Amino acid sequence: MTSPANRKLHIPRDDHDDYGDDIIKKRQSYFESFTDGKLNHVGKYSIDPDKLKGNIEHFIGVAQVPIGIAGPLVIDGEHAKGEFVVPLATTEGTLVASYNRGMKLLNMSGGVKATVVDDAMQRAPVFIFSDARGARDFVTWVNQNISKIREEAESTSSIAKLTYIDHFLSNKFAFLRFNYLTGDAAGQNMVGRATFAACGWILDNYEGIENFYLESNFATDKKASQINIMRTRGKRVTAEATIKREHLLQIMRVEPKQIDYHGRVAGVGSFLSGVNNTGLHSPNGITAMFIATGQDVANVAESSAAIMYSELTDDGDLYVSITIPSLIVATYGGGTGMGTQRECLELIDCYGKNKVYKFAEIVAAVALAGEISLASAISSSDWVSSHEQYGRNR
Repeated sequence: MTSPANRKLHIPRDDHDDYGDDIIKKRQSYFESFTDGKLNHVGKYSIDPDKLKGNIEHFIGVAQVPIGIAGPLVIDGEHAKGEFVVPLATTEGTLVASYNRGMKLLNMSGGVKATVVDDAMQRAPVFIFSDARGARDFVTWVNQNISKIREEAESTSSIAKLTYIDHFLSNKFAFLRFNYLTGDAAGQNMVGRATFAACGWILDNYEGIENFYLESNFATDKKASQINIMRTRGKRVTAEATIKREHLLQIMRVEPKQIDYHGRVAGVGSFLSGVNNTGLHSPNGITAMFIATGQDVANVAESSAAIMYSELTDDGDLYVSITIPSLIVATYGGGTGMGTQRECLELIDCYGKNKVYKFAEIVAAVALAGEISLASAISSSDWVSSHEQYGRNR
C-alpha cells in the first residue's frame, strides 16, 4: 500500500469534463497507486463515458457480470405477446438453467398469462401539528383541495400524474402518501419533484403546520414493507399458468400434488419467518433481469415481495400464480439507456416509451418459470444434485 504521506488526498476530477479519457486515466492511476493493485479488467469497456453523466460519478470503468439467455418463453399478456428469449445477468450457477427448465415446462402447457393490475409510485411527506386534532383537520382540508394540489404537482412534469393521496394519522402527525403514474420511468425522482411543488403550495396556504419533511420513510423507498404489498409500489403484476400433470412428470419427475403440498408447508414457514415472499426465489430472476437491463438494482428490496398460490384442478393438473405487488421497473431513463443495458432491453423489444407494462409482464412470467422449476426440484429432491452438477458446489 502507498504510505499515507505520499497519497493524494482527493480523487482526481475535472470540473469542465469529468468523463474524458484523460481524467478517467488519472482516476484509474490514482486508484491503482492507492491500493498498490492493477485494473486489468475494470478499465475495459465499450460504452461512451460521456453518456454516463447523471448515472455515475468518479467513473473509472465497469463491473462485468456474465449474461446468459433463457427461453423462449411463451407469454400471453396484454402488452407482451409471443415468444421471448430473456437475458439474465448473474454469477450464480444453475440459475439460468433452472429458469430455462421452467420455461420449457410452461411452454408445453400453453405458456404464461400475465396481467398488470395496478400502477403507482409514491412520495410520502409528513406534516407535524401541535396536537392530533390539528392533524385530523389538515387531512380534511387536503381532501377538499385535492384538485389544486394535483395541479401544482403535475406542473413539474409532463409525465407524472397524481392519481390519489392516502392519509395516515398517528399522534400529532399527518402522513400523506402521494400516488402517481410515471409513464415508462421508475419515477422516484419525478414524484419527489412533483410532491415538493405540491407541498410548497400546501405550506403557503394552510396555517398551523409546525414542521414538515418531504419524505417520512412511509413511501419505504428501496425497503421491503407491508404497505407496498397491500397498496402497490411500481407495478402490481400477476403471472399464472395451468401445468398439465403429464408434463410435470415428464420434465420435472414430480406429481402436481407434491408441489401443492410443499407449497402449503412452505407457507407456514413463510408465516413463521415473517418474510415478504411466500414463494421460493423470485428475486433471483428479477435481480438477474434488473442487472441485464439497467434497472436500479436496489429496487429489488421492494420488488422481492411476492405472493405465490397454487391449487390442484379437477383434472389433476396444477394451477400456479405469482403476484408481484411492488415491481419497480423502467424502460426509459435511469440506467436503461446505457450500452449493454439498452441492448438487452432492445432485444426483447422493451426499450423506450410505452413499453414498461410489457416489460413488467415479461419479468413476472420469468419469475413464475423460476418458481415452478425450483419448487419441482425441491419436491423431487433434485435440488442439491443440480447444484452439484452445474453450480458452485461442483
